[in-house]
Amino acid sequence: MSLRVIVNPAAEADLKAEYAWCEGRRAGQGADFLLCVEEVFERIGRQPEWYGEEFEELRVAPLRRHQYAVAYRIDAAQVTVVAVYHLGSDPSRWQSRA
Repeated sequence: MSLRVIVNPAAEADLKAEYAWCEGRRAGQGADFLLCVEEVFERIGRQPEWYGEEFEELRVAPLRRHQYAVAYRIDAAQVTVVAVYHLGSDPSRWQSRA
């Protein structure tokens, strides 16, 4: 059973900022970043409990080929993405969104 994946506004802002940063480093890298994010969204929609809880009820799924991860929680009938962040960033930035 698959769950719908919802991206909250703060996570949407993260996506836009990280896409711009990746694309600014090298043309095409932003598009690859978005493809990797989409893969994670599909995976957590299909198997939301695949990743364990890391902070309160938040789970973290790493991206392939990029030093980023998706923080999400499982709600009643959906998966809610609360952050997309660089693995080297301060985790309190996204943990406060729990």
